Amino acid sequence: MKAPAFWYRKRGIASLFLAPIGHFYRIAGLLRRALAKPYKASIPVICIGNIVAGGAGKTPTCLALKKLLLKRNPQERIVFVTRGYGGCEKGPLRVDLTKHTAKDVGDEALLLAQAAPCWIGTDRAATIREAEKESSVIIMDDGMQNPHVLPTTTFLVVDGTVGFGNGQLIPAGPLRETLNDAFSRIDAVVMIGKDKQRITSHLAKPVCSATLRPGLSASFLNHPKVLAFAGIGRPSKFYDSCRVAGLTIVQTQDFPDHYTYTDNDLATLTEKAAQLGVRLITTTKDFVRIPNAFQSNMAVLEIELVFEDEMKLLNLLSQGRN
Repeated sequence: MKAPAFWYRKRGIASLFLAPIGHFYRIAGLLRRALAKPYKASIPVICIGNIVAGGAGKTPTCLALKKLLLKRNPQERIVFVTRGYGGCEKGPLRVDLTKHTAKDVGDEALLLAQAAPCWIGTDRAATIREAEKESSVIIMDDGMQNPHVLPTTTFLVVDGTVGFGNGQLIPAGPLRETLNDAFSRIDAVVMIGKDKQRITSHLAKPVCSATLRPGLSASFLNHPKVLAFAGIGRPSKFYDSCRVAGLTIVQTQDFPDHYTYTDNDLATLTEKAAQLGVRLITTTKDFVRIPNAFQSNMAVLEIELVFEDEMKLLNLLSQGRN
């Protein structure tokens, strides 16, 4: 699903018409949370969440946090937990890179499993129980709206470029819950990129600033013209990163978030790139969803999230609320 354009414009007829449905969406979420009996793990559980539908940068934040924790303590046994969105497995299941594909466990789980052990499961509490058997710290990718786990620390990830869109609840806007509901449960905000919506001036929570750093091999820049394609929440974010990395985008192709590419899709992209005399480039999340037979025909733009003040974030973690 691609986010409707009106979610990121000033409130109009569409958002006003759909707003009442959003209120029912909120009530259902509040009831679900009120009736839940959350599980509290015996080890720290760090939740990296967001409140907008689509990508805000949670997975890069998880990966950057894992590096930071190991930098502080190389003996730390870090395990990721995620839902496995886009995969058919329900879990709890430990991701096996030699056996599982994106169709099994989803693209995010594969990326996380490349960096540290990763467990997936639709039942978050049961998945946390399994993961804590082999870890000293759990980093939970998403799950902020899941009431069945009580995190030690919760970070709200915000894409500074688009912020919270029109500020309305799904389906009138991109919000999974209201700001007031969410802010009562978070410890800090991870603001990625420039805060163009001036969100931080209205927040009563600590803000950890971060930037996304795109990377390409020097040899790639000898032929910088590309056809860029992506099946993520906001493809334009990826295209901006390509330009920052020094690439010249000749053409783009958007696909729905977590899209499953067919051989016909990839053959068409390969043919179009050949006609244009350019290279194909995509995201790391898309790349793991592409069959091996086509992977050699394209490049991947690596993205690394960098915290501006690592000590500030570490201090927040050490304060752990629960």
